[in-house]
Amino acid sequence: MNLHEYQAKSLLKKYGVAVPVGYMLTNAGDAALIAEKIKHETGTEVFAVKAQIHAGGRGKAGGVKIAKNIQEVTEYAKQILGMTLVTHQTGPQGKLVRKLYIEQGIYYTGPSEIKELYVSILLDRQIGELVVVYSPEGGMDIEEVSAKHPEKIYKESIDPHLGLTDFNARKIAFNLGLQGDAFKAAIPFLKSLYKAYIETDASLIEINPLVKTSDDKLFAADAKMILDDNALFRHPEFLELRDKDEENPYEVEASDHHLNFVKLDGNVGCMVNGAGLAMATMDIIKLSGGEPANFLDVGGSANAKTVEAGFRIILKDPNVKAILVNIFGGIVRCDRVAEGIIEAYKNIGEINIPIVVRLQGTNAELAKQMIDESGLKVYSAITLQEAADKVKSVIH
Repeated sequence: MNLHEYQAKSLLKKYGVAVPVGYMLTNAGDAALIAEKIKHETGTEVFAVKAQIHAGGRGKAGGVKIAKNIQEVTEYAKQILGMTLVTHQTGPQGKLVRKLYIEQGIYYTGPSEIKELYVSILLDRQIGELVVVYSPEGGMDIEEVSAKHPEKIYKESIDPHLGLTDFNARKIAFNLGLQGDAFKAAIPFLKSLYKAYIETDASLIEINPLVKTSDDKLFAADAKMILDDNALFRHPEFLELRDKDEENPYEVEASDHHLNFVKLDGNVGCMVNGAGLAMATMDIIKLSGGEPANFLDVGGSANAKTVEAGFRIILKDPNVKAILVNIFGGIVRCDRVAEGIIEAYKNIGEINIPIVVRLQGTNAELAKQMIDESGLKVYSAITLQEAADKVKSVIH
């Protein structure tokens, strides 16, 4: 589950991670009052006005502005709220800005140089350990740094039994080029960041930039945080952080029916039970000359209701020219799935695109007979090759 920047910073602050003082708003008319509040708390005269969307690249797209006074805060708030922000991560359709975050400016002048650094924590699946990925070259162009200067990207693996130790933290701080008070501040900052990662069951925490201010303080100037959906049962309080407006509406609807769904850009919808079989089905669609329009795993307990919900979601995509249903009847019997398909077909009403159904496993022959005798515009198949051939014939 993706979090907005303001949500991530609120969580990190609870674990002792230093973040700038800031507040979220949904109405530009509140911008001046919030800026006044931040000024009262911090004494700052400069503010950052930030669009809150689930995508990176906001700054380059005009979604982040630095206001030098409260009047500019209001002006920028009116500009950004309600705009459609197009970044390299949103795609050409962009994302509507519904929320804004205003926080204290931390790029003030002082006795030392301001530095933008990069720090993230994530799981390295190759070694089976958490790693801290970090660089002394943070900021908007970290991807370019990674591509052109990989030697400036460091990795520190963390022993799962010891956690992030003082030794790890000092090594990271040294490679980041920190000295003096900033070096000292890095130790508790990094350990607090690691604690937040572990205790929230996060799958990613990314601080970019991590700013060393001109008076050697450290702040998480931006924060990206992804929580592990599979661990949300341990954190019911996090469920309210989900922003469905930022998610694909098809995927939101699918999650409401406990379906695993990912929207793609192809022309053949697929409904499968099991992630591995779903990947194989997408390969079959490609080999047949089509393009998968989605990844849809109905799970091992598919029934008429889940099948119907899956059909309804797939059929909302105007690009879909055919649907391939590929079910292996292990836990669930094929005849029950066939019954669910027939019932769903009748409940939905007229379906104007062909449906190819491949059922294999328990009672597969009975299921094929049920499909063939249903009188519906459904093509049955037993083997993958047969299913691929029928998909090819109906989309060309």
